[in-house]
Amino acid sequence: MECVNAFATPAKEKLIIDTDPGIDDSMTILMAFQSPELEIIGLTTIFGNVETTTATRNALLLCEIAGHPDTPVAEGSYEPLKGGKPRIADFIHGSNGLGDVSLEPSNRQKIEKNASEFLVDKVSEFPGMVSILALGPLTNIALAVKSDASFAKKVKRIVVLGGAFFSSGNVNPAAEANIYGDPEAADVVFTSGAEIAVVGINITTQVILSDEDLAEIRLSEGRYAQFVSDICKFYRDWHVKSDGVHGIFLHDPVSFVALVRPDLFTFKKGAVRVETQGICTGLTIMDQGLKRWNSSNPWTGHAPISVAWTVNTPKALSFIKDLLMKP
Repeated sequence: MECVNAFATPAKEKLIIDTDPGIDDSMTILMAFQSPELEIIGLTTIFGNVETTTATRNALLLCEIAGHPDTPVAEGSYEPLKGGKPRIADFIHGSNGLGDVSLEPSNRQKIEKNASEFLVDKVSEFPGMVSILALGPLTNIALAVKSDASFAKKVKRIVVLGGAFFSSGNVNPAAEANIYGDPEAADVVFTSGAEIAVVGINITTQVILSDEDLAEIRLSEGRYAQFVSDICKFYRDWHVKSDGVHGIFLHDPVSFVALVRPDLFTFKKGAVRVETQGICTGLTIMDQGLKRWNSSNPWTGHAPISVAWTVNTPKALSFIKDLLMKP
């Protein structure tokens, strides 16, 4: 009879964060490093909130701030799958992506492998054990899917911040920024057959860090409280001007909560396709399975993914604040 040590420490979940930091990305990365159940095995960078080179610089700095300077950072694509100049949201995150707060850059360097190569290598090294938290446009992950036919089956799961399911977008009425940033890549990933959970801004805009919450964090003994408070000033002021919200939407942190506390959400499953042209470019549309179609359509035959449907807002907010105020 095999003996099992009931007191053995459970294995940490291996996680790669694909990111475009970005203020709320930065908060999420620091939260992830504060989570004992995770082993952050690398960061991959992408355009979105900032250009890719700036995202890489910020990722290196964040690893250093988090006390994990040896975490590999792999630089990703500089443009969407179809090419062209990427959309950059520096008007939301500041020219440096960190609220225009002046910070000394890290002395560390990115690794030689690019992001998609790093993703393929790590998922192949640890099949079924590596999860990905995707916080920006999905270009790097789509390139990994395209370069390795087995990638989608070997990755443990991909949790995506993206889409605006049955609600208004934040780039225009049809589209959310991450999906709009590379709709072709999003469609590749969503139809890849990987185990995917996607959290749209219809969910993330329900969880707001208010001015009072920001003040509480600033006055706390949290390890990163001052840094978070400093970079959030720019982000908060944009929310007031753009949305009339005296606080900030917690887009990326909420998607992180969906990774580690999925019990705080409900999900619906269905095939998801992304519009890649016309005035609705970036629109995410899910087949909810409410009808038996008379003929095949672009959703037919594609594996369903999990789409966040509800969130326990008070508990999600409390979980985020606890991590941000953790000493």
